[in-house]
Amino acid sequence: MPNSKLPTSSGQSQVDAFLAKVKAVPARTGRGRLAFAMDATASREGTWKTARAIQGDMFAAAAAVGQLDIQLMWYRGLAEFSAGPWTASADALLGQLGRVDCVGGETQIAKVLRHVLDDTRKARVNACVFVGDAMEEEVDHLCRLAGELGVLGVPLFLFQEGTDAVAENAFRQMAKLSGGAYCRFDAGSAAQLRALLSAVAVFAAGGRAALMDYGRRQGGTVLQLTRQMGG
Repeated sequence: MPNSKLPTSSGQSQVDAFLAKVKAVPARTGRGRLAFAMDATASREGTWKTARAIQGDMFAAAAAVGQLDIQLMWYRGLAEFSAGPWTASADALLGQLGRVDCVGGETQIAKVLRHVLDDTRKARVNACVFVGDAMEEEVDHLCRLAGELGVLGVPLFLFQEGTDAVAENAFRQMAKLSGGAYCRFDAGSAAQLRALLSAVAVFAAGGRAALMDYGRRQGGTVLQLTRQMGG
């Protein structure tokens, strides 16, 4: 089985492509808004605690910049979908995360995309991050919604946990149609995913200046990533 961790050469090329896409997103003026959606179905239960910790670090990094509002969305179970309020509070987001556990059910990615479309028609959403491991819906429908987001200037940044080929094909197409990016990760690449998510959030919140400052303070992998994103 091929190794899909981010640090491998093939994984690194995915990261490089992802960072190039993020770099192309225009710098923000005023406050940014980032929609963050998670698959909370049973297939992710084994890595759920790790994923929550990683995403919590992302929220804390964004809150430190102070220019980004985040909305947390998740789906699970029998058609259960939730979208929280927009907030810049890392504590509020962590509180929401702490109340979510995995429950078996099918994917509801279309609900996520429709919600983001509705929101950005009211007030601009600058980007949407999605973290999941599967796709059990009509791919053409998802691609149409992703294309609509692209027309409205909302890039999708899709992180796939695991190696499901159906999900990968769909996520790659959705990223392309929205003007966003796709990247795969697994349980062994938690540190790289944490760095990438946090750097994306800081960049969305405060532009390249905030990104470079964050990289200098964090060092290590984050600094390497931010140098690539900062150009």
